[in-house]
Amino acid sequence: MVERLCGTRIVARPTALDALGADEQAVFMRLAADELLIIGEAPEVAKVVVIDDPHAIITNETGFAGVWWSAGEALEFLARACEWELPKARPAFAQGMVAGLPVKLWLESDRVLFVTAAPFAADLAERMR
Repeated sequence: MVERLCGTRIVARPTALDALGADEQAVFMRLAADELLIIGEAPEVAKVVVIDDPHAIITNETGFAGVWWSAGEALEFLARACEWELPKARPAFAQGMVAGLPVKLWLESDRVLFVTAAPFAADLAERMR
């Protein structure tokens, strides 16, 4: 079931984002050189993130929905619904069109997180059946 995700969006200098350490409790998705989406943190994380950029924008993010699938199920679905090559190494982040929708993928060795903008959640769920 595709559900609303809570996280934190950070827009800052690339070097400042590079300096942030990963957290085992969260998924760090580098959307662009100067933009990071952290999924899995409590909504209050935006209040405690410390970053070396006085002009950084740090805000709670609730505009995405997602679902975790086992790696086997996910790769079978992606073989049918994704026209671009997935990264071989794990963990890995990738984004592009999947089943005709803009999707972000967080690929781990045993599972895959599918993320899309919240307005596309029902469409993604329907296409994943």
